[in-house]
Amino acid sequence: MCADITDLAQALRNAGLRATQQRTVLLSILMESADHPNADELYARAKTIDDSVSLATVYRTLSALEEAGLVRKLSFENEPSRFEITPVAEHDHLIDIDSGEVIELSSDEITRLRQEMVERMGYEILSQHTLIRARKKPG
Repeated sequence: MCADITDLAQALRNAGLRATQQRTVLLSILMESADHPNADELYARAKTIDDSVSLATVYRTLSALEEAGLVRKLSFENEPSRFEITPVAEHDHLIDIDSGEVIELSSDEITRLRQEMVERMGYEILSQHTLIRARKKPG
């Protein structure tokens, strides 16, 4: 675990949660993950750090972290939900349908265009998420 435990504990307390070992472990794993793990993957990674963690604890903890706004749940059709630290800046996701890899797409231009379109229609964006399912071109 490379993430500073005191910073994670403070983030939990700031979100109104107790700073338990299981919560700090899961937050640390998510902060260091580039692959948007699902609950089973998080459980396997957490067990290598703290063997007292159960799968039920992982699900309860993820739910609490999501409710507190520290973690975002990504639901993709016909796949287990994946998780990421709530991003500072909104971004979209591309899923490689052959490998299952989830790739973050950040674009100031797309964000600006989306904002302009929504404002023209008389709305304001409260949250957004675009999912692009794609396959690598041969060659």
